Amino acid sequence: MTQLGLPDPILACLFDLDGVVTKTAVVHAAAWKETFDAFLRERDGEHFRPFDATADYAEYVDGRPRADGVRTFLAARGIELPEGHPDDPPDAATVHGLGNRKNRLLLAKIRNQGVEPYEGTLRYVEAVRAHGLRTAIVSSSANTVDVLRSIDAEHLFDVRIDGVVAAERRLPGKPHPDTFLAAARDLGVPPARAAVFEDALAGMEAGRGGHFGYVVGVDRAGRSDALYAHGADVVVADLAELGGKQ
Repeated sequence: MTQLGLPDPILACLFDLDGVVTKTAVVHAAAWKETFDAFLRERDGEHFRPFDATADYAEYVDGRPRADGVRTFLAARGIELPEGHPDDPPDAATVHGLGNRKNRLLLAKIRNQGVEPYEGTLRYVEAVRAHGLRTAIVSSSANTVDVLRSIDAEHLFDVRIDGVVAAERRLPGKPHPDTFLAAARDLGVPPARAAVFEDALAGMEAGRGGHFGYVVGVDRAGRSDALYAHGADVVVADLAELGGKQ
């Protein structure tokens, strides 16, 4: 293992955004809960079963593209909605409508609360780059550029594969490995020589499915066992635990 806590062959590091680089996973979970609870209350009445911002978020929506999260959670409740269109208004009773409602709530929360980085991650990314490794940000979020700019971290990543790029290239989102594979390809590095850094179960599955050289689970919610079960090679509470001091 190197000073970065990575196997010697690793040449590139592929980082998820929410929950790994920024403290926005909890904001996403809150926006999803508000969105789904309002929908379920209107559909089932006051005795509806609420969205669990911990268990349901981790199992059905965390790390997935927005529309996939809507489909996956609703399917778990035996609910089907029309797909609709990506530009559906937030009050439309469609998959895209619910997704857009969540995004509107998310952006309002980010505007009101701001975005904070995980300082241990930023120091680790800087150390990775100082050791000559390439870096990429890989996120299902369509707001990745704005979030990175808000914490002055856009320059830390050589490649960006986010919700916007994935849509342009028609890449399926996590748990499929395609977005991570695209990042490795853009960096000119084979998957076996790239490490994936994720906090989502879907991200663990993407790392395992893409046969990446190392999959690091970042445990922000006390679910180390689940991260290992879904494909992590190692689990840390903070990337500072891996080392990487310059």
